[in-house]
Amino acid sequence: MRIDLHTHSTASDGTDTPAELVRNAAAAGLDVVALTDHDTVGGHAAARAALPEGLTLVTGAELSCRLDGVSLHMLAYLFDPDEPELARERELVRDDRVPRARAMVGKLRELGVPVTWEQVARIAGDGAVGRPHIATALVELGVVGSVSDAFTSEWLANDGRAYVEKHELDPFDAIRLVKAAGGVTVFAHPLAVKRGSCVPQSAIAELAAAGLDGIEVDHMDHDDATRARLRGFAADLGLLTTGSSDYHGSRKTCRLGDYTTDPEVYGEIVRRSTGAFPVPGAGG
Repeated sequence: MRIDLHTHSTASDGTDTPAELVRNAAAAGLDVVALTDHDTVGGHAAARAALPEGLTLVTGAELSCRLDGVSLHMLAYLFDPDEPELARERELVRDDRVPRARAMVGKLRELGVPVTWEQVARIAGDGAVGRPHIATALVELGVVGSVSDAFTSEWLANDGRAYVEKHELDPFDAIRLVKAAGGVTVFAHPLAVKRGSCVPQSAIAELAAAGLDGIEVDHMDHDDATRARLRGFAADLGLLTTGSSDYHGSRKTCRLGDYTTDPEVYGEIVRRSTGAFPVPGAGG
């Protein structure tokens, strides 16, 4: 089985619609794909309706969190999307995205970049606006060569000149809320240092003690040494280890299935979940 547990669609900051994403996942030879848009489940219904035969959909979301001033992302799988407290927190994060993005556009203009809110809104379309949309605008303007080049201290990284904080969950609350909604939590790309500051390993241990289920190890932003380090750390803490593409369509260079999750780990994620179940494709 080929299992990719971290992808994005136009419901957040990917370039594939949810229907395109599941069709592309099947074409890439995947057996299981998780749709984990940022702080939203808005793409799930369309992905489910278009699901090709032979492909299983895992519903999820990537939750925006902050711990001691450091941003981090928590992948949440197979939770009940209607659980009210978790739904309310997702809504608070989404509601903050537009004013935050407008503020970053303002900072960029102060830095001499002729970006406009209208340009960013056009790029975001119906998706939950975020930094990748602003980064795409910088690419369009020729300010940077690629989306990843915008995520530096010069521009949009967590310590960047144009960075603006947003409402984010406390990760301990995120774990509690996802578990209450019957879901499973995996810390996304925990040592992706190129994105900015990362939480220390001691914090990961504390999250594990609070019920964190796993960490994403095999990811494009982790080199071989980092993956080996995380694998050993996960073994010490009894955490599951996943691998995922973090696919964003044409917005990033990673491809569906570039990194995958072991079938036994996937089986354990499904076993632990009670809020929702994987959706088998019926040729939609």
